Amino acid sequence: QKVGILNPVILRSDDNGGYEMISGHRRMYAADFIGMKEIPAIVRDMTDDEAVIFMVDSNLQREEILPSERAKAYKMKLEAIKRQAGRPAKENGDHVGHHLSSKKSVEIIADESGASKSQVQRFIRLNELHPKLQQLVDEKKIGLTPAVEISYLKPEEQSLLLDTIDSEQATPSLSQAQRMKKLSAAGELNDDN
Repeated sequence: QKVGILNPVILRSDDNGGYEMISGHRRMYAADFIGMKEIPAIVRDMTDDEAVIFMVDSNLQREEILPSERAKAYKMKLEAIKRQAGRPAKENGDHVGHHLSSKKSVEIIADESGASKSQVQRFIRLNELHPKLQQLVDEKKIGLTPAVEISYLKPEEQSLLLDTIDSEQATPSLSQAQRMKKLSAAGELNDDN
């Protein structure tokens, strides 16, 4: 039986008289692939920050999401919530259901995602990793907790670590990552450690 698209895509009007897709890109591509000419859509009036938050929340609902994708999504949402918090109180409640109170932005994300505040902070910290190190986390070759420790290394130290990982064909354990972070903070990390 042909069911079609069960959930409408979400759009918002753009400045050129057209529409910008906020949520439903995969549904749109699937519909196009099977030759559907029309798909159900809902047009919502959203600010840029509301659109970012809605898009991130929609993407976080996917079953398979890589750690680097979750990291970028949480960071985008954090920045949008912080911008909203800086606005006058009447604009703090939006069409997407975010009512800002005395809670910190990270706590709002944690509450809405079902993750702990520290878990959200760890994922956001992954954005400080070199892209090749993020890829190793996505490939499950480096665990989340060691990756967070490595994220505190300077960019040149992360590049040095990548060279070492490549030559040794091994990734650092949590204790090794913690030791590197400590040495980096003391300015003593080099290729001999």
